[in-house]
Formats: sequence, C-alpha cells, structure tokens
Amino acid sequence: MTLLDWIIIGVYFVIVAAIAIYYSRRAGRNTSEFFLSGRRMTWWLAGISMVATTFAADTPMAVTELVAENGIAGNWIWWNFAFGGMLTVFFFARLWRRCGIQTDVEFVEVRYSGKPAAWLRGIKAIYFGLFLNTVIIGWVSLAMETAIKVLWRDLTIFGQTSFSIGGITMSAALFVVSILVIAVSIFALLSGLWGVAVTDVMQFTLAMAGSILMAIFVLRLPEIGGISGLRSHLPPETFQFFPSLGDVSTATATFALSIPAFVAFIGIQWWSSWYPGSEPGGGGYSAQRMMGTASERDATFSALFFTVAHYCIRPWPWILVALASLVLYPDLTHSREGFIMVMRDVLPAGLLGIVFAAFLAAFMSTISTQLNWGVSYLVNDFWRRFVRTDQSERHYVLISRILTFIVAMLSILLATQLESISQAWALIITASAGLGTVLILRWYWWRINAWSELVATLAPIILVLLTLFGIPVPGIQDPFPTNLFVVVGITTVLWLVATFVTKPTDASTLEAFYTLVRPAGPGWHSLASLHPSIKPDSSLASMIYQWFAGVTLVYSSLFAVGYMILGDLWLGIAISMIAVVSTLYLRKSFHDEPHTA
Repeated sequence: MTLLDWIIIGVYFVIVAAIAIYYSRRAGRNTSEFFLSGRRMTWWLAGISMVATTFAADTPMAVTELVAENGIAGNWIWWNFAFGGMLTVFFFARLWRRCGIQTDVEFVEVRYSGKPAAWLRGIKAIYFGLFLNTVIIGWVSLAMETAIKVLWRDLTIFGQTSFSIGGITMSAALFVVSILVIAVSIFALLSGLWGVAVTDVMQFTLAMAGSILMAIFVLRLPEIGGISGLRSHLPPETFQFFPSLGDVSTATATFALSIPAFVAFIGIQWWSSWYPGSEPGGGGYSAQRMMGTASERDATFSALFFTVAHYCIRPWPWILVALASLVLYPDLTHSREGFIMVMRDVLPAGLLGIVFAAFLAAFMSTISTQLNWGVSYLVNDFWRRFVRTDQSERHYVLISRILTFIVAMLSILLATQLESISQAWALIITASAGLGTVLILRWYWWRINAWSELVATLAPIILVLLTLFGIPVPGIQDPFPTNLFVVVGITTVLWLVATFVTKPTDASTLEAFYTLVRPAGPGWHSLASLHPSIKPDSSLASMIYQWFAGVTLVYSSLFAVGYMILGDLWLGIAISMIAVVSTLYLRKSFHDEPHTA
C-alpha cells in the first residue's frame, strides 16, 4: 500500500462521514425515519441497498473457496436461492409495503392474536435482533480479519501481532476490524436507514467497479493469458455451470452431488430455511427495504432489481478472479485467501487503494445494515412493545443509537471467539429448516397461528442443539444438505400438530388482516365470502406465471453472461433470447396490473 492508496482510502472515509453527518438530523426525527427512511425510498435506491448489503467481506472469498473446491458449479449452493427471491418479488413485496409496519417481526401481532403472538414477537426480536445478528456481524468481521492478515502478514499494533484487552485475546488484524466496526456503528447510529441506503449506492458502485477491475487486471497477466489461457490452465470440468450427479467419490474438479443432496438444494433449501437476505417470504432487511419504499410498485421493483443484480451481474467478476487464483496459487491451504492475494499481488499503486476501499465499502455496507436492521427489532419489537410503551420518539431514537453501539461491541466480542465461518452458513440454514413453510403460508392460509410459527422457529433450533450436545437424532447427523430432509420433516409435523391442537387466531384479527393486506388464493375463502368488495391484485395463477418467468429471467441471464464471458458467444446470445422473452412477458404483466400507492 503506497501513500496514494492510503489517500484514496482516506477520501472514502471522509465521504462516508459527510453522509452520516448530513442525514443525522433527519434520522433523529423519529423511528420511522431512523429505520424506514420515512417510507420514501425509490425502487432503485432500495434495490441497490439490498444488493450492497449482501456483498460483504466474506462473499467474494466464499465464492473463491467454492470455485476452488467445486468449479463454477459450486455456486449452486447459493444460486438456488433465486427461486425464493423471485417468490418474494411477486407474492410478498407489495404485501409487506401494504402492512404499514416498521419491522417484519411486528407483523406477528398484525397477523396473530393473544399472548402467544406477544411471546412470539418478543422471542423473535431477541433471537434475530441480538443473537443471530451478532453472529452474522461476527463472521463478516472474521472474514475481514482474514483479508487484512493476507494483505499485511506482518501487521503489528504497538509492536504486537496479538494482545489481550480485558482478558479477551485478539490479533492485530482483528483489532483493526474492531475499530472499523466501531466506526460503522457510529455512522449507523447517526444516519439511520437514509444514510445507510445512500451510502450503499456509493459502496455498491465502488465494490462492483473494484471487482471488475480486479478481473480485468488478473486476466491480462502473462501467467493467465486471458480467457483462452485461463481455460487452457484448468480442467474443462472446472468451467461447467451444472453439477454432476451420482457417485461423489469419483468427483475431480467438477461439483459432484449425490441425487438427494441436489434435490435438497433445488427442492427444499430455498423455501424451507431462513437465511439473511434470502428469507422465504422476504423477511429481514429485505422486508425493511421494501417497507421503506414510497409505494407497493416500488417495493416490487426493488425486490426484482435486487434478485436480478444479485444473481446475474455480481458473481462473474468474483468467479473470474477465483479461477485465476487457482492458476496463480495452486497450493493454497486456505483457498479463499486467493481473492485477497490477487488484490495484493496484481493491482498497481492507486488501483489497489480503490479496490481495497471497495472491499471496505462492501464490509461497511453489510455491517451498517445489520446494525440498523437488528436494532429495529430490539427497539420496535422489544423495548417499545414490552419495556417502555409510552415514550416520545426522541427517546426511542436515543435507545436505537445506544443499542446500535452495544450490538457492535457484542459482535466484536463474538468475533474473538469464532474460528471458522465455513460451517456457519450450513448451521443457520439447518437451524431454521422447516420455518420457511410457515413464513410463506401465514400470508395465504388463515389457519396458521402464532403457535405454528413459534414451534416452527424453535423446533429446528432444538434439534440442532440436541445434536451439538451429543444426543443422537436419526438423520440430523447426516452431511448438509441431506440432513434437511429430516429436519424439515420433523419440524413440519410438529408445527402442523401445534396448529390443529391450538385455537385459531381471533376472527377479528383475521378479518382486520385480510381487509388490510388483501391476500389472494383459496386459503382465505371464508373471509373473502364475507367481504366480496375486497379484491386481491391478482390471482395465484398469474403470480405463479410471473414467478416462473422471473426465475427463467434470472437463470437465463446468469448463464448467458457467463457463457459470453467465457468465450461461448453464440450460446450466450441464444440463451439471452430466453431472458428477453421473459422480460417482455414481465413488462406486459406489470403494465396490466393496477398501480397501487
């Protein structure tokens, strides 16, 4: 890192600080401004903010590891979530905006009734807002620590490579990350969602530009020789887009899956499990962005933009860098470090500063969103609901800012205890397997009640804990993702039993929900007959057609871009025609729908 690199990074921090100061007064008005930007975000701002949030320090390194171990097809581990992303676009986005709530956890007491609903809301606020949120920030921080260690292998603080503070040991790199997390928490507590979203636009632009520049520079190296040289250095199966199915013991560089594992990815994972940014039914910070948009149409378009950009545009620069790293560093113990080593060894002075600033931008975008989103649960769904119910908006904004800093500190403490993030994704997916069914059906079937969701939330967590404590549950110990069959099966049986042995939600609550949200489908037939004047925006059949067209758009665009980049130009053009047809169909279907505010 030269002086020019550090100047560029310094300029980046000055711009971020200026944005925080500019939006601090607006964010301090009330919690709606702080957590939802006053519900005035345009679709493109909300959509870019979602994409930027899912681009963290760990994502390009994780993609590098997937490609190193399983070729391009290894990305199906997360590409399968596009099915659920498009489900959110057409089945849930407008409904989230229509609810008029601040968090997706608040939805619990809009949809359900009584003490079970209150208990569920409080439990989810603490579980997602505090526990799960600190885990996510912790593993993202751990990934950033890895990046700093690779860039500066001899980094010391006060002459020490590691040291203890208050009995907690951390590396010099993690100390630097801790300072960054504190800085991001100050930014988030000052600016609220307005500042987070506006900064996300800059951060996403910078991060994508940095990734593309890395890909261009590494392909120009004589050791690589462009796309043709890259293909000559690596086995052909590395470039396959689809996994081989069958006997995994014979796999080489191809991403080989057993048929049950493939079925679990494509047929179960995307709709059954909760995962940040890919929640069934579009919860989490995705719901926060949709609820913060100016209209239902903005909410739908923001989710559509996010899904297309997330799966079709963003991955390819990372994949190219990952492939090049296999050629440049074939014997790495930790393959994910290859991405950072390309950054360190290939980029010239000045450009290294830009790309590292882009990496910082990706890290800060995710941390700021996680802090704002998680604290929205703690304040709106716990503090305001159960602790201090009648305070002024200034009080709740102050508590929001205090809790933002506290959550950041807890995340730093957790990061000092984490050793690996490789199993974290699988653990979270397994510990929520079966919950997704309820998150989807609660919108479209009146019989789902608070007990259904409470059991579906706790059952997979308990199953995972039993396994961690050495209590055998048949099938749970199977490798991920085949263990999802058992976890989803057990969880589904339990929540169905809970649903039918407990009382339904109060009729008045169901009626209020139906008239507010106007869901489609036969699951609300009894209430629809009582309110014939209330009409859903479209039928389930038309939404299914839109969903199918959206999924086709995503995967055809993803593969078309990939084939063209890798030299199969005519195949890429042919597949892109499928994307064009899908786009035209969606455009017509949007045009035929009523414009709702």
